[in-house]
Amino acid sequence: MAIAIVVTAYLASLLTLFSGFGLGTLLMPVIAVFFPVAIAIAMTAFVHLLNNVFKLLTLWRDIHWHICILFGFPALLAAIPGAWILTNLSSQAIITQYTIFNVDAEVTLIKLVIGLLLIFFASVEFYSITNKLNISKNFLSLGGILSGFFGGLSGHQGAFRSAFLLHADLNPQQFIATNAAIATLVDITRLIIYGINIQLLLNEVDNFLLLSASFAAFAGVLTGKLGIHKVTIELIQSLVAYLLFGIGILLCLGIL
Repeated sequence: MAIAIVVTAYLASLLTLFSGFGLGTLLMPVIAVFFPVAIAIAMTAFVHLLNNVFKLLTLWRDIHWHICILFGFPALLAAIPGAWILTNLSSQAIITQYTIFNVDAEVTLIKLVIGLLLIFFASVEFYSITNKLNISKNFLSLGGILSGFFGGLSGHQGAFRSAFLLHADLNPQQFIATNAAIATLVDITRLIIYGINIQLLLNEVDNFLLLSASFAAFAGVLTGKLGIHKVTIELIQSLVAYLLFGIGILLCLGIL
């Protein structure tokens, strides 16, 4: 269990450095295999925040502050209702249970919602919809609202954020650094809203495992930084889209 979570944290961090997708999008479903969903959400949020803070320590000089504020402040505000909805979904009753190929599946509302969102965003990336959109800088605040809300609700802040920031005339370093700064604002906000789940996290999760996953995510950032000029954002986006599509289906089926 611990090895699976640590390895996933490393790989997810490496991929998200280039793709713009949130670390939690890939990490949370894996943690949810071993822990209740509420605890998985809290653990993922904690690792995600530390990961973004670590990115900022290495890339803060490249932050485009005007875009960060214009996009990040609306994202921060919109994360509040998104996170509140998520905390309520996590307490809903089981929809159905069944067994398939000797695997016990449990479909809950939170798994269904997150699974459908994963499939939606994976489809968006598969058909390169964000690359085809010519979004004006005048709509950056709207992008912040969409990104923040879904960041609070399911961790999908990266997809909308990338869709808007890709057209903000940022170079690769500015894109990654500004992404990390905005994500940090949303992470802090949703962790406050997830407060009750953070208490569950501290009480029920091995602190060594939590720190190991965090350091694995840090290692992913360092590895990715070494290859920042060697890998195209488009290539990684396609890879992440396929992964999310499969994970989304398994979540909807209640297998994860």
